[in-house]
Amino acid sequence: MSRLLVALALLAATLWLAPASAQSRSQLGPLCTTETTPADQMVDACSKIIALKVFKGGQLATVYFWRAVGWNKKGDYARVIADTTEAIRLQPSQAVYNMRGSAYYDKGDYDIAIADFDDALKLGPPDGIIFHNRGNAWRGKGDYAKAIADYDMSIKADPRSAFSFQNRGIAKEALGDLDGALADINQAIRLDPTLPQPLINRTTIWRAKNDLERAIADGSEAIRLAKDKPPVNIMTPPNSVLISAYTHRALAYEAKGDYARAKDDYNATLAIVASDAGSKANQATAKVRLSLVTDAAAPIPRDAPLPATEPTAAPAPQQTGAAPAPSPSPAVRGSRMALVIGNGAYAHVKALPNPPNDARAVARSLRDIGFTVSEGIDLDRAAMQKMTREFLRDAARAQVALVYYAGHGVQVDGRNYLIPIDVELKPGAGMTEAMIDMATIMAGLDDQVRTNILIFDACRNNPMAQQIASAGGNRSIESASGLAAPSSLGAGATLGAGTLIAFATAPGQVALDGEGANSPFSAALSRHIGTPGLEVQQMLTRVRAEVVSGTKNKQVPWSNSSLLGEVYLAEK
Repeated sequence: MSRLLVALALLAATLWLAPASAQSRSQLGPLCTTETTPADQMVDACSKIIALKVFKGGQLATVYFWRAVGWNKKGDYARVIADTTEAIRLQPSQAVYNMRGSAYYDKGDYDIAIADFDDALKLGPPDGIIFHNRGNAWRGKGDYAKAIADYDMSIKADPRSAFSFQNRGIAKEALGDLDGALADINQAIRLDPTLPQPLINRTTIWRAKNDLERAIADGSEAIRLAKDKPPVNIMTPPNSVLISAYTHRALAYEAKGDYARAKDDYNATLAIVASDAGSKANQATAKVRLSLVTDAAAPIPRDAPLPATEPTAAPAPQQTGAAPAPSPSPAVRGSRMALVIGNGAYAHVKALPNPPNDARAVARSLRDIGFTVSEGIDLDRAAMQKMTREFLRDAARAQVALVYYAGHGVQVDGRNYLIPIDVELKPGAGMTEAMIDMATIMAGLDDQVRTNILIFDACRNNPMAQQIASAGGNRSIESASGLAAPSSLGAGATLGAGTLIAFATAPGQVALDGEGANSPFSAALSRHIGTPGLEVQQMLTRVRAEVVSGTKNKQVPWSNSSLLGEVYLAEK
């Protein structure tokens, strides 16, 4: 970014030679346009210069740009975008488009960010920093091939760009090339041993290789570096590095079974103020994982060795009502785990005959292909919450985690909830407190080294209509038909193996319970999920075709994926 600031700095130096209020400008100018000026002073000085109303055109655009730099230091991306948009209106430049694109990236608006970086490259000669930043946005979208191509261009422009080597390594890791990723990140560390970020990313590689001691060591060194010398790059969101370091070390401690230290690190993560989308996603994961390790019944001793081999998958006992059986012991890295729940015996909303049958059929199919399955039938809220939490905790060591739910589901204020059989909503009561938040499950599974498959055969009708009507119109809660499409698939840590989420029908639509023993979706799913050598997205395509045909186009299953490469539930 520094090279892009040079032209703006040279222009800024000429601003204070203009007549009118020279004494004020001589004091305010350097504060506004010096990169090292503290954020609050920079914003204040630039605001006062703008208020003078003596500059126009390109000169005024430069002042707006530098105020955007100040807002960026503060992590106020809405104001960065507002000021850079005004600067572009006055006089477009590479630096301004790059700054606005970076702000959109930090907000998680990757398509807009890419468009801004494209415009920046059109306005001037090829610049390694812009290629690097566009590579980040491609990586945010999950297009790792394009990200690697942009990082290649950045490295060609500047072979000593530690961050470009680091981020190219992250993209390679996401594609499963752990050795290539390790080589790039090691090069980043050699180029600049003072940077904590490459160490954080090497932490995830060691975890993927099940070398937890090295993961913890790298996480610890990254935290030390981030504390001793906080990153000063204006394009690095405030506190983001330290939040990431604590999160990834906590995940390594948890995978080792050291719940006490994991708990400390999750608490540290949540105690820091987050400004960017990635940091907020990391904190969402930390909040769920902290809750899980806090109430863990039997943590593994701190110095206990990891098991050397994967336990043989065995049929899990069926669970019903309010007394779920104990969860399986923590799985070994490389294992495949599934949580299967079927709720139909609802006491206060319309009962559904098929979800228990559907869950049993899917659980049986998963066991047949080697999954360790936790199965629950007709669970009340306490049992459903306990079983879900135990699964999320044990999934810390799984390579593949699959969640299947059949029963009532609903979206409330755009969030999806799964409904236990004892749900009873009364006027004035907290409507969502009686349900299981799907976002909590997704946040608990958000991890760079695991593949997540979530399948929901829910929303078979809207069981909430009567309760919402009786709750009155002043509750600011609206229930819509069907389930809502998720706003993101692992916006934070899950930039690696990825997540696939599938609904029995399109978002906002109602799924059919079926006239036979199983719903149309789950019947097709249980038939195809065990097909050897069938990639998971191809499997869902077959399921979709069968459901559309069987329901005469009344129901169209929907899925969305951030998976990388091919995933096979039943091995070739």
